[in-house]
Amino acid sequence: MTIEIELKFIVTPHAAGKLAAALTAWPHDHESAQELTNIYYETEDNQLRRWDMGLRIRGVDKRFEMTLKAAGKTLGGLHQRPEYNVDLTEPVLDITRLPAEIWPQGTALAALQSRLQPLFSTHFVREKWLVRYQQSEIEVAFDQGEVAAGELKEPLYEVELELKSGQRSDLMMFAHQLIAMGGLRLGSLSKAARGYQLAQGNPARPLRSLPILNIAPKATVEEGMLAAMSLALSHWQYHEEVWLRGNPQALTSVREALETLRQAFALFGALVPRKASSELRQKLTALEEALTDASPDAHSLCFSTLWVDAQLTLTHWLVEAQWQRWLDEKSKSKMQGSFKRFCDIMLGRIAADLKETFSDIRQPNEYHDKAARLSRQLLAVHLLSGAYQVSAVEGWLAPWQQLLQAIHQQQASWLNAHASQALKQPAFWLNGTAAR
Repeated sequence: MTIEIELKFIVTPHAAGKLAAALTAWPHDHESAQELTNIYYETEDNQLRRWDMGLRIRGVDKRFEMTLKAAGKTLGGLHQRPEYNVDLTEPVLDITRLPAEIWPQGTALAALQSRLQPLFSTHFVREKWLVRYQQSEIEVAFDQGEVAAGELKEPLYEVELELKSGQRSDLMMFAHQLIAMGGLRLGSLSKAARGYQLAQGNPARPLRSLPILNIAPKATVEEGMLAAMSLALSHWQYHEEVWLRGNPQALTSVREALETLRQAFALFGALVPRKASSELRQKLTALEEALTDASPDAHSLCFSTLWVDAQLTLTHWLVEAQWQRWLDEKSKSKMQGSFKRFCDIMLGRIAADLKETFSDIRQPNEYHDKAARLSRQLLAVHLLSGAYQVSAVEGWLAPWQQLLQAIHQQQASWLNAHASQALKQPAFWLNGTAAR
């Protein structure tokens, strides 16, 4: 088994043409282009997908390899997944040759093998460079081709940076320098994820509501902060993809994701000094300002250095835990404390703020003045409520969300009623039966 550590970028054809010249800035070895064909296998009911696994046979110059990628972590465009490879003499699937311990307990391999069928394929030309950067060796692979499932096809232009030896921090810093050439954006979707989408008929990707943060019951405050910001980044990148595919309404969700990040920084601001994230927050603010245009162009903005640098800086900050070197011993101790206890305290403060804000409003226009504050507090509740039953949290949120909607739709006659109902909601975080 190996652990792949890769950064994936989607690249424009114009930028792809500049890649070779850009890489001459560093010592490197170049490999001639090769044609690759990958056939991905799956059961009719997507069993591997449900296990977060991907299974393929790759053919290169009449050599074949079976690869299974198991559940791993994806943050921003950084992919870290266990990978198992088996050389084959011919392109015939045989999962019994993979390590037995990788399968869920009780898996009947013969039955699983009989259900596996080709689902989609990728065909591309790969050109590679092995770059020596700082103390590390980084493989840069440019793939140009297509993903295909039946009659459906999608063009493929990707640049993958894989850490072959050395430090993950070198990989991140190299990526920061490479994106200066322009025309790249972080690729949160793997080739397999794109293939599954095509195999399902390539339906339009729906907009998603910001979910309530799902976090382990015994999580520390630091783990909660990482999960909260990762959730916002995932929300951002999902709707970036939807926006690029032609749905202008996704821009609202992108803005919501950036506001969620702002709220996350505010929630943990008492523990993480502002100077620990000042550069990152400046980049996010610059991006928010670029999004104030009434109708920004999705392609121009998502492939801009401003956009990808903000995402890459956030990814780097999270995966390298860059805040830690700014913490004193007292803050380090608090960061290892109970996230649930932290959430209980912060939820109490949010409830008190909402009560003070909406208890004594006399004119409808006062609601409009307080809408942005209400929106921010509700985003914060999404990040703080993962230790409780979703039904209890959603029940508490519903009247506040109805109030916010009524404000935006200028339903003046309903405002007081919605506010009164919202203020009556019991504190779910003080109800032991509501805990997961």
